[in-house]
Amino acid sequence: MERLQHDLIKRDLPKKMVLLIGPRQVGKTYLARQIAGSYSKAVYLNYDAFEDRGIIQQAAWLPHTELLILDEIHKMADWKSYLKGIYDTRPPQLQILVTGSARLDTMRHGGDSLVGRFFRHRLNPLSLKEVPNPTEDALDRLIHRGGFPEPFLAEDDREADRWRLQYVDELIRLDIFEFEKIHDLRAMQLTLDLLRHRVGSPVSYSSLAQDVQCAPNTIRKYIEILEALFVVFRVTPYHRNIARSLVKEPKLYFYDNSMVKGNGGVRFENLMAVSLLKHANALEDYYGKRVSVQYIRTKEKKEVDFVLAGESRPVVLIETKLAETKISPSLRYFHERYQIPAVQVVRHLRTERMVDGVELRRAFDYLSSLHL
Repeated sequence: MERLQHDLIKRDLPKKMVLLIGPRQVGKTYLARQIAGSYSKAVYLNYDAFEDRGIIQQAAWLPHTELLILDEIHKMADWKSYLKGIYDTRPPQLQILVTGSARLDTMRHGGDSLVGRFFRHRLNPLSLKEVPNPTEDALDRLIHRGGFPEPFLAEDDREADRWRLQYVDELIRLDIFEFEKIHDLRAMQLTLDLLRHRVGSPVSYSSLAQDVQCAPNTIRKYIEILEALFVVFRVTPYHRNIARSLVKEPKLYFYDNSMVKGNGGVRFENLMAVSLLKHANALEDYYGKRVSVQYIRTKEKKEVDFVLAGESRPVVLIETKLAETKISPSLRYFHERYQIPAVQVVRHLRTERMVDGVELRRAFDYLSSLHL
């Protein structure tokens, strides 16, 4: 399987350094090695490997190298200055691809040492559009197993479950602890477990703190770590030009759909969130259009699952349903009052159609139409 970003990354490599970021085991190294296959002189170096570490520290790759791939470089002290140095002094033919975890994404927030020197590419889990010859069964598999390549391509659910168990264990004991020295891993584990049961609902830090028996600020810190490591992502309420009585709490969704605990409707909503995030990331990374994924919920319980919003106004309202063909009253309300295009995406739908200005779309077709 060739990821859709393969050619997009190759297009950018001659122009600037490419930064490829995303969750662990989402396929960054595999994609980097695939790209390396089209170069006659490519070098892959992983900072976790002792021998590679020495080559990296001394910049000791051969001078005729055409593609340099640096993995886990964020574990090197002062790695941003290091990257700036090798980029600014590289020979004309050398192209640089850097892969790694969420910490690499901080380079656009902290300091200006790499400003103007890189293109960012965010690699998210597999989408329906990336599956060769996709079918309804492939969509069911994405909902059930998630879009991480190994469990999605596993021979059976048992192998996918084994992967997930190991993934969560390594996430807690290795990634999270390495990222931040957490003193109470039990509390972090419990927070993660509780979030798995609260997908699609506004998150209350105080409520979670009571359940975990810690301070709300501690819960906030735990969630920020999970966001930074691409375990969960935040969908915030949209408020501009909309009614003032809005709920302010964010909703959290999981990059790995298989981590969601809930019924089919919740799992489908999470898959839609991941797919819309991937769509929004692609619009920003490859088209220069800033688009965010948000939601609307008022204190009067009027709610729309998702809003794709541009810099000045909402682009489209999106409601997800498993089989309901009757237009959501809240979706209809916001569509009619604010004249925002609206779509109700239904997992099981026989015929797509327009109902009072609202598009009723089959999930398979709608997901297939998104960027990436």
